[in-house]
Amino acid sequence: MDIQGLSAIVTGGASGLGEATARRLAKSGARVTIFDMNAERGPKVAADIGGHFENVDVSSADSVNDALEASAALHGDARILVNCAGIAIGEKTVGRDNVPHDLDRFKKVVEVNLIGSFNVIRLATARMAALDPLDTKERGVVVNTASVAAMEGQIGQVAYSASKGGIVGMTVPIARDLSGLGIRVCTIAPGLFLTPMMEGLPEEVQQSLGASVPFPSRLGDPDEYARLARHICENAMLNGEVIRLDGAIRMAPR
Repeated sequence: MDIQGLSAIVTGGASGLGEATARRLAKSGARVTIFDMNAERGPKVAADIGGHFENVDVSSADSVNDALEASAALHGDARILVNCAGIAIGEKTVGRDNVPHDLDRFKKVVEVNLIGSFNVIRLATARMAALDPLDTKERGVVVNTASVAAMEGQIGQVAYSASKGGIVGMTVPIARDLSGLGIRVCTIAPGLFLTPMMEGLPEEVQQSLGASVPFPSRLGDPDEYARLARHICENAMLNGEVIRLDGAIRMAPR
């Protein structure tokens, strides 16, 4: 798929992996709409890349539908969707003094990360399905964001790991569901990347985490994620695949 001139949506595009992806796709000629709840930074990033911003709750059907309509009015229906929106909490299944994991906090992480991703997929790809196929016979492509925590979740990551494991698990069936429509679906499972969450840690902690990566022994650059997302868009044989982007790290229990 040639990205030049195509409409693209990046959820979580106001920061981190999503921002890097929005910038990379725009640099490659895509017309990018950022879906994010950060109403302060999102418009600034969108303006910087010549794109558009929509304040979106990815877990809400109405919010996503309204944003898809607004994006289509400006850029046409999207052929590219990259899901980067997500949240994380740290809480054990049973914590101090035998207190169980808060169920509402667990539900919230799953609602945003897993259900939110599927919500945007189902609504955006329904619109892609109505588009004429490109010369490559493709109608569109979806790139989801999981995590190595889906495979090696650490202590206190049960909610996050469950949500990301769900994204891994739905990759192949969604790719199969959409194959007859000419829509591809892949998932990237990043390791340790220098996102805003990491940037908030002390420098010595960042260096220690980077040193735990076999090679290259450093934190990932968000643009390395973005370049892989772009390649997935461009390479028509990538479909139904979960790709670890982690420098060969295998997470320890803590």
